[in-house]
Amino acid sequence: MLKLPEVLAELDMSRAAFYRMRARGKGPRTVKLPNGQIRVRRSELDRWLTAHEELIA
Repeated sequence: MLKLPEVLAELDMSRAAFYRMRARGKGPRTVKLPNGQIRVRRSELDRWLTAHEELIA
């Protein structure tokens, strides 16, 4: 499971932009831990990235 800063670094995205994307239902699925922290499974991030690839020819 990836911590939010790791996900943000990989996506080159700000925390605010990530939360806006999540609020619109456009982000990868997350897991909220009992302490309130957010995690993203590596497999879910990879799946989400693959689903949003654009083939440019």
